[in-house]
Amino acid sequence: MSDTFFFQVDGLNTWFFTRKGTIKSVRDISFEVARGEVLGIVGESGSGKSVTGMSIMGQIDEPGRIISGSISLDGQELTGLDFEEMRHYRGNRIAMVFQNPLMTLNPLMRVRDQMYEAISAHESVPRKEMYDRCIEALRSVGIPSPEERLNAYPHEMSGGMRQRVVIAIALLLGPDLIIADEPTTALDVTIQAQIIYQIRRQIDERGLGMIWITHDLSTLSELADRIMVMYAGAMMEIGTTEEIIGAARHPYTRKLLESVPSRNAPGEKLKQIPGNMPSLLTLGEGCPFANRCERMTDICRQPVQARQLSETHRIWCYHPFED
Repeated sequence: MSDTFFFQVDGLNTWFFTRKGTIKSVRDISFEVARGEVLGIVGESGSGKSVTGMSIMGQIDEPGRIISGSISLDGQELTGLDFEEMRHYRGNRIAMVFQNPLMTLNPLMRVRDQMYEAISAHESVPRKEMYDRCIEALRSVGIPSPEERLNAYPHEMSGGMRQRVVIAIALLLGPDLIIADEPTTALDVTIQAQIIYQIRRQIDERGLGMIWITHDLSTLSELADRIMVMYAGAMMEIGTTEEIIGAARHPYTRKLLESVPSRNAPGEKLKQIPGNMPSLLTLGEGCPFANRCERMTDICRQPVQARQLSETHRIWCYHPFED
């Protein structure tokens, strides 16, 4: 993994202005990604993970918008770009893989035509070269008989095969960064393991950066180099995978780890986090996890500043675990 961060997000705020009030979906998020690195973003549904990814892609529609903050790729600021300027980066420099491949693949088009379209949107190359690149991309993600798959329609493939095709399309133009939004959640564990292996191999071989968005800490323990924990639109903790999985300090991260089924003894009742996530319409200035936290005191109602535990480990908490 490179020591140089080529992609940076600094102080990102993405809000949605609705009739009922302002929904602060992403609040003051900052992180970096290095080449050859996987940054995992984890949290419950509604924590702001996907909105963070869509903000990076420049795909936040009204009534939402980026209020403040910086998103930069190799020193180029992206937040101020208009739609046409952002098209140069979207797919070409930054690609996104969604949870449901049928959101990406057109059921009326053969895989070949969809892959050709992705290349043609950014490059003018001979058809033979496009064909060769598509075959290589399909083969690189472990698709057998890529020549046959290239002529197939999405409905003629299994869910796992469709997801591999989507990942192959994301790799076609050699992007610097791939954002994967829970791409293996709907697949069985065997197919998940195969796809994770193929993705990790591509990252190592090509020196890509990746942001892997998920609610599954067990997946990140196998794939990610660093993990960022989000809750109610805010950062709770960020560190290396070893620091988060093996030495989490934030009470919310601890609760997430305790709720992983594999950590329970056979026959033991599954643990869960009591209470519900607060409404993003009525968030106060303090820690958003305070109402569900067993360690909460009055000071938790105050704005929380980052606390640096090591060069790579930061938390946002007044009462972290000390061990």
